[in-house]
Amino acid sequence: MGGNLRSRRGAVGAEGPAGRDVLRHAVKGQRRDVALSSLLAAGHQAGEALIPVLIGLVIDRAVARSDGAALWWWTGALAVAYVGLSFSFRTGARLSERAAVAASHELRIALVGRVLHPGGGTEALGLPGALVNTATEDAKRVGAVNVAVMEAVAALAALGVSAAALLWISVPLGLVVLLGTPLLLWLGHLLSGPLERRSEAEQDRAGQASAVAADLVAGLRVLKGIGAESAAVARYRSASRASLAATLRATRAHAWQKGMTLGLTGVFIALVALIGGRLAAGGDISLGGLVSAVGLALFLLGPLEVVGWVNAEFAQGRSSAARIAKVLAAPPAVEPGPDALPVPVRGHVRLRGVSYAALRDVELEAAPGELLGVVAADPADALALLGCLERVADPDAGAVELDGVALTALDPAEIRRVLLVAGHDADLFEGTLAGNVSAAVRRSPDGAGGLPRITAAAMAAAGADEVAEALPHGAATTVTERGRSLSGGQRQRVALARALAAEAPVLVLHDPTTAVDTVTEARMADALRDFRHGRTTILVTTSPALLAVTDRVVFLHGGRVTDAAPHAHLVQRHESYRTVVFA
Repeated sequence: MGGNLRSRRGAVGAEGPAGRDVLRHAVKGQRRDVALSSLLAAGHQAGEALIPVLIGLVIDRAVARSDGAALWWWTGALAVAYVGLSFSFRTGARLSERAAVAASHELRIALVGRVLHPGGGTEALGLPGALVNTATEDAKRVGAVNVAVMEAVAALAALGVSAAALLWISVPLGLVVLLGTPLLLWLGHLLSGPLERRSEAEQDRAGQASAVAADLVAGLRVLKGIGAESAAVARYRSASRASLAATLRATRAHAWQKGMTLGLTGVFIALVALIGGRLAAGGDISLGGLVSAVGLALFLLGPLEVVGWVNAEFAQGRSSAARIAKVLAAPPAVEPGPDALPVPVRGHVRLRGVSYAALRDVELEAAPGELLGVVAADPADALALLGCLERVADPDAGAVELDGVALTALDPAEIRRVLLVAGHDADLFEGTLAGNVSAAVRRSPDGAGGLPRITAAAMAAAGADEVAEALPHGAATTVTERGRSLSGGQRQRVALARALAAEAPVLVLHDPTTAVDTVTEARMADALRDFRHGRTTILVTTSPALLAVTDRVVFLHGGRVTDAAPHAHLVQRHESYRTVVFA
């Protein structure tokens, strides 16, 4: 399904799918299971509709005539019918549920693929928690449309067979059903309008509450450290109450829609029963016919109630599909270019007159194999530089080049295969410590302890081997989500080891040692220089220990390059540099 949806868009950033496209592909992608389950469910409901007819025939042809043989024959027919009904129901329900789960899963894959697309763009849609809610609850609701399709086909089959049976018993009764059913369906569709609008608002508010909760949990330690728990609780309580209010409005709309549908259905059934009773009293139908008509009238309550439920499911599915389509159709932050990098990648990085955010006409160059330091007096300048190097955004003016090719002319995915930007706040993932470090490692021969050699070497260079030694199961110790089971310094060392193990031709590191002690930092600085020897490395940092091992340092002040020289020379030349580095 994700491929079908993406093919409509052509590429990320082209015209994206609408909500109706998401719904259509959710069903079309599971058409085999949906068609088979609908066929079986239609057979089940048609059989259920024929049960009252069979009972009426038993009364007219066996009981009324005191015919024992006919009684046994018709009773056997009823037993066979019930066995077939049981098989159809169980198999059809299983297939429809499988279609719903498979469609939800494929939607989640499509959403995750869009969120992880190198071109970005979904960050502007809200906090991560809102996207998580879209990928879970909204995808589940859209997948459930497959069950609704099956139920709708079954209900229509039941109504059709019931109408035919009633026409056979009595033309007036059949006409009442044939004329009344479309009217009920139309009224049910009108009643689902408010529910659809309020369901969309409910999901929006639920997504906002999830986003706030995820944001607060991620920053829980910081909140406790600054004593801001009460403000955080107030923020979440406000979002939660707004979500609750939206949920209550949607629930009231659902209850009103369901209640009105049941009321209209009850009036319709009573009308059918009344007309049948008058026909039986006038001798126009037999006793068995009356029993069949009343049985069919009672049976119709189920399919007509299902029709109301289907309308509600489609209303909720449409609102969720619109939210999913909004994510899939989000334009990328950067567009892929047509060019390719020369092979092999030398690692020559150059910024030509780059202006972006606070940066102004920045000229910066890192020669192949150079270990370059960058000191930014304003942290915002450092973040802007990192964004341009990683190409999460393109400069307003100027160009960032890699081996003479502008990054804007390259596919972001190709850039990130050769130019790795390791952010200061890099997250770890749930799994083993070794698994986190080797996440981007190409397979290599095992070294000590069964680890790939590059993994072991990267851990040693980043000091993460000491972290492993302090853990109960060494590198095989399980790390919890975001590395919360480790201290800040341990997380930094593991994240640095992961960046080193990727062996990117160009590696950009942002303050990789702010949470480690000075002795460990000095040791890591020397090991980092040795590990990256011959490959381009850019250290965006204010750490004296790291800057001391660089070949040159570029000093950014006021958004511009003020000077470029070895660290010791800049310390002597600029008081502002000394203030930034030694403060």
